[in-house]
Amino acid sequence: MENIILASSSPRRQEILKSMGLPFQVAMPNIDESAFISKNASELPEILAKAKVQAVVRSRPPKQVIPWVLGADTLVVMGNKIYGKPKDHQEAFDFLSALQDRTHQVITALALYNGRTHLTSVRSAVTKVTFAPMSKDEIEWYIDTGDWHGAAGGYRIQGMASCFITKIEGTNSCVVGLPIFELYDMLKEQGYSIVS
Repeated sequence: MENIILASSSPRRQEILKSMGLPFQVAMPNIDESAFISKNASELPEILAKAKVQAVVRSRPPKQVIPWVLGADTLVVMGNKIYGKPKDHQEAFDFLSALQDRTHQVITALALYNGRTHLTSVRSAVTKVTFAPMSKDEIEWYIDTGDWHGAAGGYRIQGMASCFITKIEGTNSCVVGLPIFELYDMLKEQGYSIVS
């Protein structure tokens, strides 16, 4: 199998690629995510995923062969409000206070660059997540675990936040940050086979 360049430093995304048996290397995209604005929150993950891929492709030496580059971006959205990665303890508390006892959407977009065709395909997955009502003490307890650091919406579904999630409509891998079905389907569509 050909090597894939993952345009992300996310340990969760790396774990998913490893579990699929895909050979990859990590290249951090050099982009300022705050510079990207979309009127529709649901469009932003695709815009950012594609920008990450383009940044990695541009960073390579001109004559270097680039077989595959994979980018991803995950956003938590409720209404048209985006809940990104909390900057501090208070913002994590505010996010979880807003999300508790309600249903929100987790949107993860994938962008896959094919070095043979020099084209980038983009696809999104959406999962609805419902939190149970949470007391202030429960929110503080969860924040004290430190699990909110670097996580969209201020929680990780694969961590202790699962204590408070009552319903998931969609896939866990979308919420983790790399929807497996969509990735497999994109690779297959582009002629990259993981089935020997």
